[in-house]
Amino acid sequence: MYHRSALIAASVAAAFALSACQPTPENTEATPTEEVMPPAEVTKSDSVPDMADDEQMTDMLKDYTKSMTKMHDEMMVGMGYNDPDTAFAKSMLGHHRGAVDMAKIELKYGTDVAMLQLAQEVINAQQLEIDIMNKWLASHPDAANPKPETPAMQQAYADSMDAMHSKMMAGIADPIPDMAFARGMLPHHVGAVDMAMVQLKYGKDKEMRQLAQDIIDAQQPEIEVLQDWTATYGTNDELLEDEAEEMAEAS
Repeated sequence: MYHRSALIAASVAAAFALSACQPTPENTEATPTEEVMPPAEVTKSDSVPDMADDEQMTDMLKDYTKSMTKMHDEMMVGMGYNDPDTAFAKSMLGHHRGAVDMAKIELKYGTDVAMLQLAQEVINAQQLEIDIMNKWLASHPDAANPKPETPAMQQAYADSMDAMHSKMMAGIADPIPDMAFARGMLPHHVGAVDMAMVQLKYGKDKEMRQLAQDIIDAQQPEIEVLQDWTATYGTNDELLEDEAEEMAEAS
């Protein structure tokens, strides 16, 4: 079951990586209350296979895949914004909603006390930041045209999403619910830190820069908790997979 799920995850990870490589800047003004359509080459139907009806998938993996698809689409929309601060808020909003969805899935299927507690803490902390971003976006519409730093910002987000999504898809395919949550949430948190660092490099808004730093400060300790937990309870198969991935990246 594990290897079959891993193969499923690998195919989806490839699709995510292809769709996240080249974001296209939005050239029209958009407000936080308007939906900005993602570029044609990264629409949901093109980038994410519809796997919800695959008989090989467990209910848990179906739930995770659905949440990943939703998060991916929201983040791709956010990356298309012209203003780096607005792009950060919109992308991180989708990212945080994805974390809350994943935590709820852990509460539904998980049994490990430490992971259940972490899931609830994720919900509590990230919902507060979701409220902050929604409030900020309500009074900060996007810029009418890309700024000089926008292309570099978008490419940095694309690189981060590439690494995050492929590792998350491998993680959530783990048949053990608590391990699927831990292995999926670990790259998700790393991705949040990467996004926050991009914001600190390109963003100008004081409130969003402070939020980025708060995200780094809050999620780095949770990354260490997840690393320790997966190292303690991970299987040999997972360790072999990690080694194979590292070898592939080095080649």
